[in-house]
This record gives sequence, structure tokens and C-alpha cells, in this order.
Amino acid sequence: MDQTKLYTVRLYNTSLVENKKDEIEEKYERCYLNLKSLISGLSEKESHDALNSTASKDKAHEEVCLGLLTLILTDPINAAKSYRDLTLISRDGLGVVQAHLSQLITERWGRLTDCVRTQLLWLIREMIRNGVNGVDTLCWNLMRHMAGGDVTQKNIVLIESVLDILVENRTWLDKFPVIVATSVYTFLRLIEDHMSPRLANLQKKEITFTISLLRERFSDCLLIGRDLIRLLQNVARITEFDSFWKDLLHNPKSLSPGFGGVLSILQTRTSRKFLMARLTPDMEQKLYFLTSNVRFGNHKRYQDWFQRQYLATPEAQSLRCDLIRFIVGVIHPTNELLCSDIIPRWAVIGWLLTTCTSNIAVTNAKLALFYDWLFYDPEKDNIMNIEPAILVMHNSMRSHPAVTATLLDFLCRIIPNYYPTMADKVKHGIYTSLRQILEKRVLPALYPLFDSPKLDRELKSMIHETFPDFCFPPPVEGSRIDDMREDDLNDVGPPDIELQNGNQPEAVFSDEEGDAVIKTELKDPPSKINTKTKKVNASKSTPSAPTPPPPLPPLPPSVAIKEEVIDITRNLEGDLKVAVDLLHSETDNEARCEAMDKVVQIVLQDEDIDNDVLASLGACLCEVLQEQLEAKVFPETVSQELVIDSIGKPIFVLIRNLVELSDYDQRRNPLYTLLAEMHTHQPRLGYLLLYYLQASTVSDESENSKNSRNDKMHTYKEFCDNLDKKLEECILHDFKLCQEDDVQLLCWLAPAIYNEFPNIAIGDANLLHLVVSSVDARQLQELVCRVVQGSLVILQEDSLQNILTASLMWETFEQVCLWQLVSAHSMSISTIIPVLTKLDFASHAEALTAILLMLQQEKPTAELLKEVLSRDVGPNCDLFVVSVLMAWCREHEDILAELIAALLSSRCPAVASPNKRKRAGTRASAAPSAERILGHLDRLRTGTRHLYKLDVMQKALQQAQSACSDSQKSQFSNLFALVEVDE
Repeated sequence: MDQTKLYTVRLYNTSLVENKKDEIEEKYERCYLNLKSLISGLSEKESHDALNSTASKDKAHEEVCLGLLTLILTDPINAAKSYRDLTLISRDGLGVVQAHLSQLITERWGRLTDCVRTQLLWLIREMIRNGVNGVDTLCWNLMRHMAGGDVTQKNIVLIESVLDILVENRTWLDKFPVIVATSVYTFLRLIEDHMSPRLANLQKKEITFTISLLRERFSDCLLIGRDLIRLLQNVARITEFDSFWKDLLHNPKSLSPGFGGVLSILQTRTSRKFLMARLTPDMEQKLYFLTSNVRFGNHKRYQDWFQRQYLATPEAQSLRCDLIRFIVGVIHPTNELLCSDIIPRWAVIGWLLTTCTSNIAVTNAKLALFYDWLFYDPEKDNIMNIEPAILVMHNSMRSHPAVTATLLDFLCRIIPNYYPTMADKVKHGIYTSLRQILEKRVLPALYPLFDSPKLDRELKSMIHETFPDFCFPPPVEGSRIDDMREDDLNDVGPPDIELQNGNQPEAVFSDEEGDAVIKTELKDPPSKINTKTKKVNASKSTPSAPTPPPPLPPLPPSVAIKEEVIDITRNLEGDLKVAVDLLHSETDNEARCEAMDKVVQIVLQDEDIDNDVLASLGACLCEVLQEQLEAKVFPETVSQELVIDSIGKPIFVLIRNLVELSDYDQRRNPLYTLLAEMHTHQPRLGYLLLYYLQASTVSDESENSKNSRNDKMHTYKEFCDNLDKKLEECILHDFKLCQEDDVQLLCWLAPAIYNEFPNIAIGDANLLHLVVSSVDARQLQELVCRVVQGSLVILQEDSLQNILTASLMWETFEQVCLWQLVSAHSMSISTIIPVLTKLDFASHAEALTAILLMLQQEKPTAELLKEVLSRDVGPNCDLFVVSVLMAWCREHEDILAELIAALLSSRCPAVASPNKRKRAGTRASAAPSAERILGHLDRLRTGTRHLYKLDVMQKALQQAQSACSDSQKSQFSNLFALVEVDE
């Protein structure tokens, strides 16, 4: 056998960063090599005898099994034979193999090569077919990697493969109730993600499989608990599930003879194992780390990383519900953590809520947060499941009252809308939750929250009607509630949680094996609580009334919003009202565009249209077009046709009419006013305007198109003027919103902004930071290509130093992106080198590395050498100066020697004559001191001694030695030892 082939075993995908094998892979390789050496050159019978003989030894049994397992995973051609040998020689029912497979799936799945993944799935299928015990655990671990909110090809292949295994082995599956319930929970969740046409076949298979389990194994599905109903709601409008809903509601006995109806499910707390099943092991590990190790205040970089890793795509909006349910139902901190300054659960949930950009996803996320409130029973449920929601509202009130307002509004609206026939049960569950919150001292009182002066009057009125028992302080003996409200209540602010360790006045909870152990630490009365809180990122726009969740059975969507639109149109009259009503009622996109054009024409034709009418019209259009304004507009696959198609929507009809009017046409003014009014309700309109202006020129690449595009961009300038804002302020604000909503669109728009507004964009460190913090490697390459081609300028020398200085606080990848762009612009090293003295080797490694690589390509000059040697003589681990000098030595040793000698000779008198140093002038003072130069040369002597043998260096060192003080001669004795003494 060719020995080189023995070393080709590779379980993991490798990169330049992770190219070494870890201990697991090394162990697999070692067992593989031992197995090959054992059976090499033997016949099939002889190899089987040798395997049996070796495996009979206790210590060798595991190695033989792992060797065969490695063959199965890496050699598809011989996998069947290797599996047969494995089943024959295994003496523990494949227990060793299953333990290692479980480790690979749980800890290493993300790194496995495609071949190993395929073979692992094949092996599990074979083990199921052969009735091997314990495979159900492997299946459960495998289903955890079927990530929600992820429609990448690898994830889809895994989902389809696991689904095929379960469908093919349905008889085996029915023997494991937990796996049946996990399969239902998993695929109910995934069906929601697979609505696109390209996944229609997969979704159809998932629906068929899930419905069959629900109807045939419904008693097993009841193990899930109340989240079964939540997931069924999300797919209720699919035909097959609609039929199942009817039986669930009206004929429950047909599903299971002992089934007591929907209420019995809703009153059952969801088991933790199912909430865990919807997060990959890697996500679970990251969330546990965030909530148990990261201090409040240091959490942003971890949240940003998590968002880039798992929540960056539009499809990932649905993943937030899984994360919130996991945090609420599984992560129950200990007393020590609750009393520490580690980031609390409510802050993580607040971040997830406020970074959500889809209305549907926001509503589902709120439902996930409050879900245990609806049918809360203190005997069955856990106080820790309802604690995060009340603390999110409580702690957001001071800094972000809009967040609290939307949650309170949702809590009020959910009572009549969630399950209309059982609204009293829902209200009872929420009331019970609030009483538990007070009894367990999660908060000392609720009236500061429910009656806060920061709440809108209408919302406060709705809260008072819904929760009258919790809106007022308890009556004081000898006084009336009315008196207290008038005199005292307005002065009572919402007490916030003190975030520092040892100063937390609220109760803390510990959850051991599902039972809450209450430990009250109320140190001060409510009126004396020290009020501090950390900020939770919240949307800056004024929140609209949230869409109520689908009730049981589901109601038509957006009921509350539709009623609000009708109220707004009452301020409109005549043809304008008719046109807006038509725009609202139409469902066909082309018909809606025609209706929108009709609205615009009415505005243009009415020369005396009132600003109040435009304000009402703007608010109304924002509500009517809300779904479109908040949906992703940029196509996933960028092509000329798709980009042009994407602007064929009603909102762009309004913008198109504005752009096509002459600059001197006075009819532009009411349209600008209308857009400005809409912008107050929908700030996204700013970047949508930019998108239209850029997308509308995609089809024409001629020079005329470029001039036309400049004219169109003038529309954006005038739009900013109508908002009474500076152009640079608007661009930065719109780009921030675009970054939150669609990073792909931001990267697509960035070149246009730099080309059309160079005086504003080039040199703006904040704008550039937005760009480099958003791009991935492919998008960065595209920007670099444009720069190299000469079609894009992002940096200029006059502003480069300010940007480089500002970038020192950026993340590593962001700085790497910046230096790639600097390199693409072929910036002069003389422009960059002044930044060098500001750089610390321990804190600014990214910038130092980039400058080092640039200096390596340069020919040394007197100015460059001065800047390099002006750096402090740092510790031995600071290799920057030594590395630059050694690189120059290899190519330009003679020139470097002359430059160093001249610089050292010019600075030597400064050591012996301080007065002369003072007269040296500004130019001399800019050069490094002699002591600093000698320090760098002393560090360099171990790298290149030949440099010091040159005559010019010998003379300079002799001059320096004679000019040095005794202490300096002693300090640099090793360096001066290189001076040759004349005989």
C-alpha cells in the first residue's frame, strides 16, 4: 500500500488559521494507521481474523473500532465493507462508536467535511436499519444542527437527509416518543422558514411527514407542551394544517381518546429539551457564555459577533423566537449570577427585540417572551419564565420608554385577540403572573410602570382598563386613592435595577431542577432605591400599534392596523380619499402602482393643497404601505433585471414622479413635503430614495447615464433640505438604518455615495466605519476591485491620517478591511508614516502589521528612518522596528548603513551637550534621540552583525561611544563591543 495515502485522512475542513489537527482528529488518524498496518496485504479472511484477534483485547478494542469508523467516514467506496467488519468485531453493541459519533455531532459538526457529513448520515441510517440500540440519541443531536432561520445549502441538505431517514424508518421512529415529539417540534418550526418557491418540494415533504405524526402519534406530541400550539399557529394557514386545526378545536377525541382539548396543552409548561432542540450546540454555548461570563457594559462586541454569525440574514428573523424561548425557559441563573454584574437575561432579550426589523418577527418575538404568562399556573410553571418580560419593561422605561410602551400595548391587546373564546383564561393567567411578580418581589410595585408619565395617554387608558388592580399604589390609611394620585403619584418614578454587585434591591431567584428557590434581598424601600440602568438599544422611530398574534383559530392578519388606516383616511376627502382607499384595498402589485400614480397625480394637480392634508396623506400612506416599506427591497441575487424589477412597487411610483419632474417645476414642492411627512413615520424612506436613484440607472452604463445619475442624486440633496438636515447627517443616518435592515443593500449603495458625494463621503470616518463593519470578504474584494479599476475613490491623502487615527478603536476585521482599501488606493507611505508614533504594539497590532508590510516594500530614506527609529524601544515582544530594519538590510544594506550613521552622528552631540540640543531647532528635535537610536541598534545586533562591520557604521558607533556618558556606555556595552579597535 502507498504509504502517502495513509496520511490523507482528514475529518475537518481546514483554513490558514485552523490548519493543525486537534487531538480528536489525531486519535482517529492514529487508529486508522494502526488498522491499515494490521490488515495491509492480508486476504479478506486473514484480515477478519486479525481484526477479531486484536479486538478481543480490551485496550485494542476501541482503537480497532475507531479505525473502522474512520474508514467509514472518509472512504465511501469501502464504507459498506468496513461497517460489516465493525458490526462483526464490536463487543459492546457499537457503544464506543456511538460515543465518538455523539462527540463529533455535538462538538465538531460545523467543521466536518462534506464527505464526512454524508458518510455519518449514511452510517446512522444503516445503524437504524440494523436495530442498533442508542441511535435515537444520535438523531436528537443531529436534529439540533438543523438550524432555524438558515436556508443555506448545507443546512437544507442536512434537513432533507434527516427527513428522508425518519420517513424511511417510520416503524423505528414510532418506538421513541421523545424523538417523535422532537421531530414534530423541529419540522413545525422549519416549515415556517421554507416558504420560498425553491424549497417548495422540501416543505411539502415536511408537511406530509409532520401531519402524519400529529395525527397518528398525537399522544407523543403532547409531551412538547404549550409551545406546540405556538408553532402550529405559525403554519395554520397551510391547507393541511388548517384541516388539523379544525379537528384540534372541534373534534379533539379524534386525535387521541384521552385528549382534553387545546386548553390542556396551553396549561402545560414546555419541556426544556424541546426549547434546547431548536438551538445548535454552538448557539447554546455562546448564549450560556454571554449570560454567565460577560459583564454588563462589555457585552456589545459579543452581541455584535453573535448577530453577524447567526442573525445577519433576512431569514434569520425567525430565529429570534427560538433564542428568546431558550433564554426564558432554559437559562435560569443562580443566585450568585443574579447578584453579580454579569449581563442579565432581560438585557439580552431587549437586544433581540430591538434589533428585529420585520413586523411579523417582532410580534412573534413578543409572543415568545410573554407566552408563559398567558396560562401561568404557580403550581406548574416557574417564576423564572415570567421574570425577564417584566424586567425588560421595567428597565427600559427610563432610557427607552418606546420599548416598554410596545410591550405593554402588546400585553393589553393579546388578552382579547389571542384566543377569543378563552379571553378570560388568558386574562387570569396574566393576572396570576403579575401577582406572582409582586409576591416574589421581582418588583416591589407595578403602578410606577403601568402609570408612568412617559406612557402615551391612550396607552395608559388601555392599561388602566385592562389592569386596574395594578395601576395604583395601595391605599394609605386615612387617605383616598384619588388624593394620592393627584399629590404623590406624579413624583414617583419607575425604580430601576441597580446593576452593580451588592446593590440589587429586587428579589433574586435560583432554579434547581425546575423548582425556584426564592431569596429576597430588598435593602431599601422603593422610594430610596438608587436608580441606575444600562441602555437597551431601541428603535428611534415612534412605534406603531403592534399587530396582534394570530388567534385560535387564526384571524385575518393586521386587523388592528387596518382599523387605524380607516381612521386616518377620514381626514382625506374627495378623489384623494377614493384613491387611497383603492390603494389599500388592491392586492395586485400592478393595480396598486396604478392607484399610487393616481394619488400622486391628484397631489400634482391640486395647486393649493394644504400641508395638513399632506401630513394626513403621508401618515396614511405609511400605514397602507407599511409591509412594503419594512420588507427587504434588494434582490438576493443581483442582476440588472432583478434590480429593475425591485423598484416596480407603489412607493417607488411616488419617487419616480418626483425625479421625472423638472428642477424648475414648482409641483415638486408638495411631493417633497409629502416625502418629508412620510419620513417622520418611516425613516427607512431615506435609503429607499437612494436605492431608487441608483437602481433606476442600472440599465444604462453610458456616459450620459452618469450625468443623469448626478442629476437624480440632486433629488436626494433637496430631500435632505426639506428635512432641514445636513446632507452628511442624512447619509450617515440612512446608512445606519440600511445596515440594520439589509447589509447587502448598504454594500451595493456605498460606491454610489462615494462617487456622487465625494466631498462629504471621502474623509468621513463614521461613514467608512459603517461600510467596513458591514462587508464580508467577497464584498470587500468587490470594493477593492472597483478602486483598482479607478471607478471608485474611498480614501484621499489629505484626510487619511484622521481616518487611520479613528480606526485604532475599530474591531480587527474592520481595520483589516481599511488597510486593504489603503493598499488598493496605492497611498504614499509618507502620508501614512506620521501615524506610526501613535501606535502601541499591544493595542494596535492591525495597523502596525499593515505599515510593516508597506515599509518592507519601500527603499529606506532619511525621513522614513527617522519615523521608524522614533518609536519607543519596547519590550522584546515588540518586533516592529527590528523587523523593518532587517527587511531593509536584506535589500539595501549599504544605504541603510549610511542613513543610520548620518542620523546617529547628528544626534550624538545631544547626549553630551544639552545646550547644543536646545539650539538644534525644530527640525533636529523631530529626530529620535541618540539613546533611542542606540537602543534600537542594540536590539538589532543579534539579527544582522554584518551591518555593524561596515566602515560607515564603525565610525558612527565610535563617535557615539565617545559622546556617551559612563552609564550609557554601560547600558550599550554589548553594542559598543562590536566597534573594532585599530591596532
